[in-house]
Amino acid sequence: MFSRLFIGSILIAAALASQSFAQGTPEQSDAIVNKAVQRLGGDKYLKVTSQISRGKFSVIRDGMIASFQSFIDVIVYPDKERTEFKGGKSKFVQTNVGSTGWTFDSDHELVKIQTEAQIENFHRGIRVSLDTLLRGGWRGKGKLEYLGKRPASLGKRNDVVRLKYEDGLTIDYEFDDDGTPMKATYKRTNADGEEVTEEDRYAQWVDLNGIRTPYIVDRFTNGKPTSRINYESLEYNVRVPDAIFDKPANPKELKKDLKL
Repeated sequence: MFSRLFIGSILIAAALASQSFAQGTPEQSDAIVNKAVQRLGGDKYLKVTSQISRGKFSVIRDGMIASFQSFIDVIVYPDKERTEFKGGKSKFVQTNVGSTGWTFDSDHELVKIQTEAQIENFHRGIRVSLDTLLRGGWRGKGKLEYLGKRPASLGKRNDVVRLKYEDGLTIDYEFDDDGTPMKATYKRTNADGEEVTEEDRYAQWVDLNGIRTPYIVDRFTNGKPTSRINYESLEYNVRVPDAIFDKPANPKELKKDLKL
């Protein structure tokens, strides 16, 4: 019989081994990314130029939904986005174009130019996004490395690819054996100057004319659930008028529903 001490040593060694990573080759990381691209639709996925989505955004506190709003989100790649949130009689609009942006708050009928911090948050969102990884928007600005396998659900392990930008921003992306993206994790500094870990988990994948999309994206901050995006509809490659990104002269126009 094996002694308890010996068996315990084996279990500890196995646990440590399961958490360790051996840096892989560029070919390995490229293979994982290419597999994910094919899983999400291959050329159809890569050639997406615009996206219009509608759904619900929920804020979660202490494991419970604290509030939720409906939203419409319009993206024209690579760096145009307009998002409208509606809850009760209130409406909030955030619009970004490149290094500029504005917001609208219906409660005060006020349009504001975005602060540097808001614009920085927008660009960080682009840089850490799954689309930026898979469509190659990071190329020339960072490097990829394959970290190996990481424990996931019971009996399963995910492939992990790390994207590290030249300025130090680092994101770990995890993929299932079939190439399906499972999560993305990165660190940021909050308004209080504290470093926090953000993690997006992807679920409920839906095939839309050959392009696979997660209809649920859960955000975890320092391991606790903080929000959920639940898509109800999504369209690709729809013609989007440039005018919807322009800062309006009359804020009252923004009270109307967005027509596309």
